[in-house]
Amino acid sequence: MNIRDRIRKKADELYRRYGIKSVTIDEIASQLGVSKKTIYQSFDDKNELVDAVVVEMLNDNKQCCQESRMKARDAVEEVYFGLESLREMLDNMNPSILFDMKRGHPATFKKFIEYKYDFLFDLIKKNIERGKREDLYRPDVDTDLIAKIRLETIMLPFDEELFPKNKYSLGKVQQTLIEYFLFALATPKGYKLITKYQKEKSGIDQVKNQVQ
Repeated sequence: MNIRDRIRKKADELYRRYGIKSVTIDEIASQLGVSKKTIYQSFDDKNELVDAVVVEMLNDNKQCCQESRMKARDAVEEVYFGLESLREMLDNMNPSILFDMKRGHPATFKKFIEYKYDFLFDLIKKNIERGKREDLYRPDVDTDLIAKIRLETIMLPFDEELFPKNKYSLGKVQQTLIEYFLFALATPKGYKLITKYQKEKSGIDQVKNQVQ
């Protein structure tokens, strides 16, 4: 791994844990055991470093979503595959990261918003249409409207007034929102499939907890 990637990876780790605002270039340098000069040889300033971290995060998320679509046997399983990747990303993430990005790094935040309203919106719509074709989601559902509602709920777990980080896990809140979304869409056939995947996931989580 080259030095630029090492710096980006360490910054990503620290931003997720502590938020963007509170992590300085000095701290990143100290954690890596390099000088600030070394970091500035790879990144002009913190804005460029934050941008590199976020763009990589979005690209990883996009790849996971696309892989979930390809390997899923049905629309519900696609959502659960995506949920697993999302929980892994969110469980150790400081909820202030989006607020810090919006306030301190607006150009990068704009890329996140574009990703949200382009890629994620299209992904959700395609999943709803797939579920309708598979008789898992109700045919009378307004795809565009429901996709927009679902899209906006993605941001709710990051609201620290609603979900203080000392009481709620980002991943758990996101899972709850997604499952409410699924049950609201489900046909009787879809309902059975959702409960089946819920039980399977619960079993996997119990095994993981025992191993840890």
